[in-house]
Parts: sequence; C-alpha cells; structure tokens
Amino acid sequence: MKQGITLMDGAVGTSLWAKAEANGVKKDPVWRYNLEHPELVAELTADYADAGAEIILANTFGANGPAVKRSSPYTAPEVVSAGVRIAKKTLRGSGRRIALSAGPLTAMLEPYGDMTEEEAGEIYYEMLEAGMKEGPDLILLQTFMDLTMLRVAAVEAKKFGVPVFCCLTFEKRGKTMMGNSVEDMIEELEPVGIDAIGMNCSLGPDLAVPVIREFVGKTSLPLIFKPNAGKPILAPDGSTATAYSAKVFADDVMPALDFVDYVGGCCGADASYVRELAGRLGR
Repeated sequence: MKQGITLMDGAVGTSLWAKAEANGVKKDPVWRYNLEHPELVAELTADYADAGAEIILANTFGANGPAVKRSSPYTAPEVVSAGVRIAKKTLRGSGRRIALSAGPLTAMLEPYGDMTEEEAGEIYYEMLEAGMKEGPDLILLQTFMDLTMLRVAAVEAKKFGVPVFCCLTFEKRGKTMMGNSVEDMIEELEPVGIDAIGMNCSLGPDLAVPVIREFVGKTSLPLIFKPNAGKPILAPDGSTATAYSAKVFADDVMPALDFVDYVGGCCGADASYVRELAGRLGR
C-alpha cells in the first residue's frame, strides 16, 4: 500500500437524499438544502469527519447560475456561499480540509451545443468566486464527461490561488461519454497547472481500478480515485440500492491503494463506506 494516502469523503447527493427521506423532507436538488435544511448538510459533513475523511466537500456541486435560477428562487452565490459556510462551521477546529465542489453544466459547449467556452467560463467564475470568499482549502472539479468543459472550469479555478483537483467520469472502456481518454485528460489539463487528477462516479471500484491504473506512468500529478458504490439496483418497490456493501467496496478499492494519492467514494458510498476505507488505511 502506498504511504500517505489522503482519505476523502463519499457521496453528497445520494447521502443527502437519504437523510431527506428519513426526515420527511422533499427530494430537491441537494444544493437547496444549504438554505432550506442546513441541519441535514451539517449532519452529513459531521458524519464524514467522524468516519475519518480528511477532505470533505462543501455541498456546492451543481449550484451554478443557470441551474439555480431554473429550479429555485435563489442565486448561485447565495447557495454556494451557504454551502461553504456550513462546512466551515461544522468542521471548525477539526483539521479537516474543505473542498469547494463544482460539476458540469447541463448545457453543451459548441459545436455540440449552443454555449461558448467564454460563457461557460463566466458561469464557473461566478460560482467559484462566491465560494472562495468563504475560505475553502481547495477546489474539486468532478463528474465531468466533457474534457473541454473541465478545462474551462479548471482555468477559472486556477485564478483563486488554491489547489485545483480535477476528475473525469469514465466508462469501463476507459473513455468518457464524449470520447475523452486518460491520455487526452493528461495532455489537456497538465498545461493548466492543476494539482491532482483522476476519476470519480460512473463505475464501481471493480471496473474503475483498471481505468485509474491507466494514469500510472503517464503523469506525475497525484491521483484521485472516487468510484461509485457499484451500479444502482432498482428494488421492486421502486427504490434504489447500491450493488456493493461497504466491505465489498473497500475490498475492490484495495488494488488502487498501491498507487493512488486520494481515495474516497461517490454515488451510494455514504459514511459507512468511508469508515471502511479508513480501516483499510489503518486509521
């Protein structure tokens, strides 16, 4: 096992929806909870800290200007600022690092869609600027399927003087839905000056390990590995469950611990999964 691996948190969206359901709260875009149910967000943040996560995401993923305007009465700066403040208040004095989280826009960039790179950059800058005013430790750009959009976001993120981590979402063939490969990602993002690179979401750890292994020897950047808790399974009652238990998830992550620098989970991986990983790391 590689020494000095940093343990990250798990899923934010699916974990907050689980808490919402348990508390009779409507299933909304989870960034709305920053202003409407901040106690749920704080509880999840504390769960991850208690489980041993050293880097914990603020609940800001998806809270970009167009998305917030389309489905709430709020503004993106309001939502993002509140998300970082909740994390800072909950983690004060804990030594944990807070990551401002941003993901892809729903619009597609030219030539596949109507949005220009300049327009996308302005949207990301507004969101990131609001979050950075609250003092997070780093920025995590994650769950991107379009490398060009990730590069646009990374260029904006690098303006704020904190570490910038970047993750694409790969399919099991080792390419994104837009056809971007590991080599493409490295070639496109290394010149931007990002601080860590890797993958999250989409695949369970058994299918994701071969993909993250493709980065080895091709970049000197630290590697990030945040797979899903397996492919979601639809139950007869219409609910979904994760395919992997925390133990099986950690078992399948183990081979990656020989070469990654940051490890955690994504969709379906709650605090129990992070706690299991902490045990494997001897924490």
